[in-house]
Amino acid sequence: MKRFHLSLLVLLLLAVAGGIFLYKTQVLQFPVQPASEVETWTVEASVDFTPTGGSVKAALRLPDSTPGFAILDESFISRGYGLSTEANGDGRKAIWTQRRPGDGPQTLYYRLQVVPDGNGQQNEEYPGAADRPDFDPPLAAAADALLESVRSRSADIDSFSTLLVQEVNRSEPNENVAAFLTRTATPLERTRLIVDLLAGARIPARVVHGFSLADRGQRQEAIPWLQYHNTRQWVPLDPATGERGFPPNFLVWWTGDAPSPLELDRARGGNVSWAISRSHLDAMSAASLAATQQRYGIPGLSLLDLPVETQNTYRILLLLPLGALLIVFLRNLVGVRTFGTFMPVLMALSFRETELFNGVVMFTLVVALGLALRFYLEHLKLLLVPRLAAVVTIVVALMAALTVLSHQLGIQAGLSLGLFPIVVLAMTIERMSIVWEEHGAADAIQQGLGSLVVAAACYLVLVNRQIEHLFFVFPELILAVLALLLAMGRYTGYRASELIRFRAFARSKD
Repeated sequence: MKRFHLSLLVLLLLAVAGGIFLYKTQVLQFPVQPASEVETWTVEASVDFTPTGGSVKAALRLPDSTPGFAILDESFISRGYGLSTEANGDGRKAIWTQRRPGDGPQTLYYRLQVVPDGNGQQNEEYPGAADRPDFDPPLAAAADALLESVRSRSADIDSFSTLLVQEVNRSEPNENVAAFLTRTATPLERTRLIVDLLAGARIPARVVHGFSLADRGQRQEAIPWLQYHNTRQWVPLDPATGERGFPPNFLVWWTGDAPSPLELDRARGGNVSWAISRSHLDAMSAASLAATQQRYGIPGLSLLDLPVETQNTYRILLLLPLGALLIVFLRNLVGVRTFGTFMPVLMALSFRETELFNGVVMFTLVVALGLALRFYLEHLKLLLVPRLAAVVTIVVALMAALTVLSHQLGIQAGLSLGLFPIVVLAMTIERMSIVWEEHGAADAIQQGLGSLVVAAACYLVLVNRQIEHLFFVFPELILAVLALLLAMGRYTGYRASELIRFRAFARSKD
């Protein structure tokens, strides 16, 4: 039962860590590579109108639900106008007001920055069956005949909607379609008709307006598109061909039958045009901004909102569990012997400042000199605590002497020697001297070399930029490290070094 409990706990920790990691990478689009960039688009809407006298009011529909894109930032250029935003059932609006606008044409700007997020679906709640439109009797009869013809050739809502679009856009429309449309009907009029006909079949549908993002696109005009709900999600449909999906890089700006997102009061000549440009942004910044805009909540509870100095500290601290996992693996499964359990990790932290080769040389010098003086102290017959205090003092004196000497010789690496953990060095010298006396010089040197090997391995982990990025951006990976530590905690089998050590027994047994 206890073993089953441990296995269940390990699986639970791995599942939680993996679930949060996948959520951040797939939904929030957090990058798994350091210093990676993502493509971003800046869209600027230019609002032009001419006041007709008195106070003026201009309301612009703003993007709200943008399938395939996440909003990073938005800004307004009002030029003396009052600005407010409101949200209702029809989406968001920016409202500019001015009591005494100047004479002549006026121009206002709204700028939006978006990033592709890979989520092209709008999983909104099913709005319920659509209300049948109130057609005149002749048109109602034509609509029923058309819908019945399409229904007989379809199998479900998706195929029904596609066939209806194709029927409305036939080069030679039948009399039922001709009753609603003329040959000069605009794309918006055709899309509105399809929405009404789908409503006649009790299928919810709507018109969405947007445009395809193209680098350095100037004076873009919005085009109407169709969406219907199949009881699970809103499905985009080309109102001209019946092909499912949006065009590439299609940004939805507003929803509804209105031909323009602009509403004017006491003004004329209203027009909205869009200019588009493409750029690149650091992927981590883009993901954080997008998650904040979408109100996912996780970034507010993450390390990304901490002060930069604190972030830099945790970039190192979050790697310590991984160093501990490496030590457990090397000690319990490989059989490398070291002085102390976590001393190699602390030494690896010091090697980050001195670099590996310089750190190993300085560590060897301090331990060798300190060990020689420790043997001298043994002849003085000191008690344990005074002896440890004396060793610490000797270590500090040796470090200071080596620093001054290296500076005189022009070796700059020696200036980082003071970052070594003094107490760890003192305890290493003490432990090594005891092992030397009890088990001999060979055993003491073997454990000392093992400590250096493990410290060097931990150093390679601590300075790896990819690993540092993963554990800082996805700190939930610590749970996976904990799971692996618990899984190795009950291993009592042979270590790799013991298989080599006792290979003679295996041969004799054969």
